[in-house]
Amino acid sequence: MKGLVENRKAINMNEVVGSHDILFICLDCLRYDVALAEQENGGTPVLNQYGPWEKRSAPGNFTYPSHHAMFAGFLPAPIEPTPMTKKNMLFFPKGTGMGMAVPPNAFAFAEATFVQGLEKLGYETICIGGVSYFSKRSAMGRVFPSMFRQSFWQPSFGCTVKESPDKQIAKAVSVLAQVPEGKPVMLYINFDAIHYPNYFYLDERHGEGGTGVKRDSLASHAAALRYIDQRLPLLFAAFAGRGKTFVIACADHGTCYEESDDGHLFHGFSHESVNTVPYKHFFLNH
Repeated sequence: MKGLVENRKAINMNEVVGSHDILFICLDCLRYDVALAEQENGGTPVLNQYGPWEKRSAPGNFTYPSHHAMFAGFLPAPIEPTPMTKKNMLFFPKGTGMGMAVPPNAFAFAEATFVQGLEKLGYETICIGGVSYFSKRSAMGRVFPSMFRQSFWQPSFGCTVKESPDKQIAKAVSVLAQVPEGKPVMLYINFDAIHYPNYFYLDERHGEGGTGVKRDSLASHAAALRYIDQRLPLLFAAFAGRGKTFVIACADHGTCYEESDDGHLFHGFSHESVNTVPYKHFFLNH
């Protein structure tokens, strides 16, 4: 698999920053077990090219806290209990009161987020929103977009629209084409297709005997992931055409469905299916 070595060894972000574009893909709500199953059965051939998913611990149990942590440099952590001093962080917030030296391979930033730290170094920072926390329709919905120089959201990017990944990628490609040659880019995209509702990625008659019940399930969750995977080549090609690109791909949290034997549904609480997420990083075109 491409990227397998890069995904397993420590990445020196001080060599990446300034010489590479950075693409941060959030597969909102993606469960680790579903991602692993699709990896193993060949359902995600595009993502499979770049190494296996790592099993990691989500930094939050729903979008808002998880993204505050991730944009501050606290990406999904190794699933094994690991002291902060032992974590191989890509981005490190200086002056946080943790009393630690900056890890040698981490990109250290003094700003509120690593996104703003990259902007200070000349990166064009771009956000392609998805779930409502990126919609800019409320004060809370403007918090994350305000961290970027450019941010975009429209109703067709929302999780109720089956073609939302197509619309998001088309916008990302269009915006990338307008960035001046030689200016590095950090682009974040929040794919919300996997978030509920996702039943429409299967036959809409999904249900016992094709009864027309519109019900999200592990099967439609997986189908949404496959839908995104099929469309990633267009996004990857746009970055490959610009030069070297470092990619971070992960979920912000997982979710529960009716298949859960303990009666839990969706997310926003501590549960193994919510707290465990897939993660990988890789170089797109080395």
